[in-house]
Amino acid sequence: MSSPTLRRPEMRPRASARIVDRLMRGVLWAIALGFIVVLVIFVGAILRQGWPVLNWGFFTKMPETLDAGGGIKPELFNSIYLVGLSLAISLPTGIGAGIYLAEYAGQGRVLRFFRLCIETLAGTPSIVLALFGMIVFVQTLGWSFSIRAGAMTLALLNIPIITRVTEMSLRGVPQDLKEASYGLGATKLQTILKVLLPYSATGILTGVVLTAGRAFGESAILVFTAGTNVSSHFPDFRLTSPGETLAVHLWYITSDGTLPDAREIAAGTAAAMILVLLCLNLSVRLLDHGIRKRTR
Repeated sequence: MSSPTLRRPEMRPRASARIVDRLMRGVLWAIALGFIVVLVIFVGAILRQGWPVLNWGFFTKMPETLDAGGGIKPELFNSIYLVGLSLAISLPTGIGAGIYLAEYAGQGRVLRFFRLCIETLAGTPSIVLALFGMIVFVQTLGWSFSIRAGAMTLALLNIPIITRVTEMSLRGVPQDLKEASYGLGATKLQTILKVLLPYSATGILTGVVLTAGRAFGESAILVFTAGTNVSSHFPDFRLTSPGETLAVHLWYITSDGTLPDAREIAAGTAAAMILVLLCLNLSVRLLDHGIRKRTR
């Protein structure tokens, strides 16, 4: 007689838990679909306005200052060049700092101090970094508005993000893998290089993509450090040359208003930035797929 009374209290929580689980799953699916819809509308609106402007001449012509029909050839080159230089500076520093925080710093005051510094730098507004770059690199060091000043300041923007992503990715490696590596006689450095980094490569690569995308669309820092002009030579790899990027070019032509086709150039520039970011994400996804196939 007592068994039915014992089963009912057990069955009710299970039924309610299933209902709550399905409800939360539906809510999360709705949020994800809503985000996708907003993203598609946003990207579609930009591409619809800028697609008629995109042609081979738009990508291969120099920009115009007064006449219509200018292109974005040097701005596109400067954008990719600056992002590449900033990553060349920030990747070794950020990954090294992430490895130190995850494997060497321990749990004491040193870790808390470094984490506080990184989080403070990550939360610093880009306009503050822009003023810092202008005061230190442009004025104090006398670099003027140049690609090297912009790359160094962009690296300050990238380092805290790469550091945190690297640290969290390394901390997500199962402890069994570490113990197995140590059990086979590997040193700590060998374990980091041959076990931890390959296992966490996907997470680190995702962080690098997000960092590159943020740097690619940055304008405030580069206005104050790289300038709003381009070199008359193409391609110009000199670090001392000015380095107006696509984001700065988009801001400049919409605020200046001297070009007769400023709206069309702005729409085409925005569409080109979206396409470059899509190609960057697609190439990184393909690279990530190749890394996963090799590590299986």
